[in-house]
Amino acid sequence: MNGRTPGPWLVTGAGGMLGREVIAELGRAGLPAAGTDRHELDVTDPERVRTAFRAYRPAVVVNCAGWTAVDAAEEQEAAAHAVNGRGPELLAEECRRSGAVLLQLSTDYVFDGRGSSPYAEDAPVAPRSAYGRTKLAGEAAVLHRLPETGYVIRTAWLYGAGGPNFVHSIIRAERSRATVDIVDDQCGQPTWARDLAAHLVLLGGAARRGGAPAGIYHGTGGGDTTWYEFGRQIFAALGADPARVRPTSSEWLAWRAPRPAYSVLGHDRWRLAGMAPLRSWRTAFRAAFDEVRRAVT
Repeated sequence: MNGRTPGPWLVTGAGGMLGREVIAELGRAGLPAAGTDRHELDVTDPERVRTAFRAYRPAVVVNCAGWTAVDAAEEQEAAAHAVNGRGPELLAEECRRSGAVLLQLSTDYVFDGRGSSPYAEDAPVAPRSAYGRTKLAGEAAVLHRLPETGYVIRTAWLYGAGGPNFVHSIIRAERSRATVDIVDDQCGQPTWARDLAAHLVLLGGAARRGGAPAGIYHGTGGGDTTWYEFGRQIFAALGADPARVRPTSSEWLAWRAPRPAYSVLGHDRWRLAGMAPLRSWRTAFRAAFDEVRRAVT
């Protein structure tokens, strides 16, 4: 670092599901933090990014800001790239100048989704969607500009009390529909936003102490399942009959952007850094469910 007094954590996109969880986790850890939403800090605006760094003087930046409208990105790739590619580049440049650590959130969509065994952190990337391409651009910018203090954390199938997310949607569907059709040909890892937030705080702290190598980490729940099986788990947790969940194929759904058929990520980098990866998605779901259900109106 550059020798100045350590500053607080800065969380961009703090109004979103994950950003709120990161702010809450920092509070539980007793760490000073500031959060900005897209109205307070437009990460695509160089002057506003510079102003934010002058105002907050952060030691660690967690970039939860992002374009997450996967289908809309197919028709608005330039706009998505501004947020997902150019935004991380601007943040990385300011982190380089100030000596701050940057934790950049990314996605399983950087892979082609045609695998059959967990993707390692250094597995070849081949995004098939505009969303994946724009997130990969953000990864590249961070890793290039911050080879020693830049961290990319890929996540997937994120849910939490903050919503909107798959768990919220299925809870609402169970209340209003006799049956629910869910795709059974996509395999991945449900990830509780609070678990990911806790790992981000651990990683950022280790990074400040020089105890975690920079680079790519995978922040997803352990194990794997399909959307269909996950839906059945949600019904069971509600005390509803899982037989009301019916399997269907992705080809019947009119998505503009292709979804990865296989989104299971490997977690070896955590262990190499001396930290445990996220716990099993099933264990996390049991811990999360009552709080997530209470948040659904």
